Amino acid sequence: MPKLGGRKLLEVIQPRLPPELSIGRDSFFDFLRRHGLLVGKRRSRVKTTYSNHWLRKYPNLIKEFIPTRANQVWVSDITYIETVAGFVYLNLITDAYSRKIVGWAIGATLEAKYTIEALRMALKQLPKRTEGLIHHSDRGVQYCCGEYVKVLNKNHVQISMTENGDPRENAIAERVNGILKDEWLNQMRLKSIEHAITELKRIVQIYNSCRPHASLDMKTPEYAHGQSGVFKKHWKTYYKTAQTAVSY
Repeated sequence: MPKLGGRKLLEVIQPRLPPELSIGRDSFFDFLRRHGLLVGKRRSRVKTTYSNHWLRKYPNLIKEFIPTRANQVWVSDITYIETVAGFVYLNLITDAYSRKIVGWAIGATLEAKYTIEALRMALKQLPKRTEGLIHHSDRGVQYCCGEYVKVLNKNHVQISMTENGDPRENAIAERVNGILKDEWLNQMRLKSIEHAITELKRIVQIYNSCRPHASLDMKTPEYAHGQSGVFKKHWKTYYKTAQTAVSY
């Protein structure tokens, strides 16, 4: 986890340090800064969402919904990955409660068949007799197309979409995309789509099973996926709309 971030890194290594090497958060960040080890940010350059289409768009069903267990809300998004051979596209489905990646696929294009491949992977691990699952996404053509909607309807999954293009309406999906790219993929020289797929299999396993989340009381997604109730958050971000204040 080469770009884990200071708070999570301290959480992981603190129990392994002898008492004489115990260090506080601020001192630890000062140490990282002195040695040039703080994580930097990169801006996205490729557009992956086309929502100006004639296909049916669905309302946002999760505006004030806070999941309390796994498989209540899945969030989906698409992002690009740069390889030596050109851009490829990562389709992700993440459980909103546990932050576990439950489905993914990498495609050479933005065709919906890769988005459907990620969805089928997620549905394959869904426990039988699961009820009330909501699938939330942006209004991209890949999620609105007939074949994708057909798979959701066949499996009795409710459809929810963002309403105004604000990335905060799909913040968890955007955040997970950013984690995979900032902490792993952007640091790699990927030679081809096959190389990207091989590396992502390894990265998803590490992300799900080893990486602590500040939103999950520093637990891993795999651990959180088997729990219920609200986790203690180690950070807060608030923004206000005309009706309500929302936190992620």
